[in-house]
Amino acid sequence: MTETQTENKERSIRILVAKPGLDGHDRGAKVVARALADAGYEVVYTGLHQTPEMVAATALQEDVDAIGLSIMSGAHLTLFPAVMEALKAQSAEDIVVFGGGIIPDDDLPKLQTIGVDKIFKPGASTTEIVEWVEGSLRPKVEARRG
Repeated sequence: MTETQTENKERSIRILVAKPGLDGHDRGAKVVARALADAGYEVVYTGLHQTPEMVAATALQEDVDAIGLSIMSGAHLTLFPAVMEALKAQSAEDIVVFGGGIIPDDDLPKLQTIGVDKIFKPGASTTEIVEWVEGSLRPKVEARRG
């Protein structure tokens, strides 16, 4: 294994927590970001009112492994696809996208179809999110880092 490969495998998982759109409710996003940081992950929080293009650009600039989107406004069927398209435009489809917010069960298959890996519904615990990162996200990141 080369030195670069060793560094990549040992690098902590980097997660971008983003609030796309005009939604001004960011308490949940801040709680999740803090819980992920407390669990040992490198976390970047974008703040409010990010465009999908800004989210994708920040993800590339920060070299993240995953993006967690928090959407409470009901615009999830617009914003998730727009972020996925912005990532595709930057050839960054390998970044795992997950999210949470007020998202009806009927919309979950639509989000899964466009490539959203996981949606956490209201009431999901930070422990559940960290367990998902370890059980689902980490294997994908390690496989990609090879």
